[in-house]
Amino acid sequence: MTTMASTLWQPRSDCGPECLPGPEASPRVSRVRQVARFFALVGALVGGLALLPVLPLLNARGRRAAARAWARSILAALEVRLVTKGRLPTAKALLVANHISWLDIVAVLAVAPARMLAKHDVRAWPVIGWLAASAGTIFVDRGRPRALPGTVAEVASALRGGGVVAVFPEGTTWCGVMTGRFRPAMFQAALDAGAQVVPVAISYGKRPTTVAFLGDDSLWVSLRRVLAVPRLVVSVTATPALHPEAVATRKQLARVAEAAVRTEGPVYQRAMGLAA
Repeated sequence: MTTMASTLWQPRSDCGPECLPGPEASPRVSRVRQVARFFALVGALVGGLALLPVLPLLNARGRRAAARAWARSILAALEVRLVTKGRLPTAKALLVANHISWLDIVAVLAVAPARMLAKHDVRAWPVIGWLAASAGTIFVDRGRPRALPGTVAEVASALRGGGVVAVFPEGTTWCGVMTGRFRPAMFQAALDAGAQVVPVAISYGKRPTTVAFLGDDSLWVSLRRVLAVPRLVVSVTATPALHPEAVATRKQLARVAEAAVRTEGPVYQRAMGLAA
């Protein structure tokens, strides 16, 4: 396994190919069905491209509805069933979630259209990178630590404007069995903007490692695994919002939000006096 890096913006998870289940433990759909899913996905992506010229003509509510419909069309193409719990905000909130797969982004957009914070590499992904940039994704370059204050300021500005921004504070993807610590940097944006923080738990039932984006995976390698998974379910659970006092620190917020995501409940939030 790889070792955890100590740097702030280049975290590495302890997860790698060895976290994947063996062939005997990974049932697969037929090749024909995999191909059908792939072409359905291409159709959904093309539909997203067709939406782009229309988005500027829509109001905020219309843009959120369009983004939600597009994300759900991707999940439908991949035959992924979406299960949601809790209430997600529509304005001035920082969504913080655990990170397992690139599918996490689609699942969040399917229930709570938001500006995403994504690693700079995503911008270079075929089609998806261009769509992400056009949708207002905020990109962070982990290879340039000096860019951190500017990124935090950009997120805070989006929150002050009443927007919803979704981030993955673990900084990288994990296999779903092992998890990373929530890093506190982006919680500062919520403090600066006076925005609520909503911890969101994402899970894939019995198949987290199969869909995980691990180690040196390319997008294509990961996609091929997802295309082959039968009866895939993604659950998105919103826990009660955190409304921090002025004296709350970003480290405290990160710790409480992480506990809420891990437990999918308000026990730790009440203990810290931060729950709504």
